[in-house]
Amino acid sequence: MDELELLKKDWQKDNIDYPKLTREDIFPMLLKKSSSIVKVLLYISIAELILWVSISVAPMFLSEDINTKLNLDNVYNNFNLIITIIGITIVIAFVYLLYKSYKSISVTDNSKKLMENILKTRLVVKQYVGFNLVLIAISTVYEMSSLFKTNSDFTNEINGAAADGEIFKYYAVIILVVLVIILSLAVLFLVYWLMYGILLKRLNRNYKELKKLEIRSSID
Repeated sequence: MDELELLKKDWQKDNIDYPKLTREDIFPMLLKKSSSIVKVLLYISIAELILWVSISVAPMFLSEDINTKLNLDNVYNNFNLIITIIGITIVIAFVYLLYKSYKSISVTDNSKKLMENILKTRLVVKQYVGFNLVLIAISTVYEMSSLFKTNSDFTNEINGAAADGEIFKYYAVIILVVLVIILSLAVLFLVYWLMYGILLKRLNRNYKELKKLEIRSSID
């Protein structure tokens, strides 16, 4: 539990008379909390960048068999290369923007500016998660369609089922594919929420506390 939360709990005790903290006392605490949260977000983004690069590059060095399979289909290869470049570029841009946010928050000297930086940071994280989910959805759909095209036995069986009137089997496969895609996205969304969502909620609490300080100062 951080220093500010401990103070809040103490303030609720009626039997103890604590000195009233001023805006100048509370602001440094909120600044320190916000800076620490963005620093953690930055570390997570760097770890994600390393993971992205590792996953993208590692298969090229695993075995000759994998390289042979990857070179069978130029269209498939090109699509994967484009998705990989876009994905890594997005993560690099995210790391850079978070670094800028961390630096801006660390040197902020007033609550209004800190509130602006918090809102910008939250927007950057939300946009990043949104871009990644869309990119992964496109990649997953393409991967599934490529699997059907390259697996001739499976494709022939499905086409044969549709031709023979076994329409239930045909649609069952389509529904299964859709469910796999939805489940994959749901799992990824959960992972992103655990990595970024919890920290964003803490950052949002800081924003609300700063807003209260601004309201108090305007009344005073």
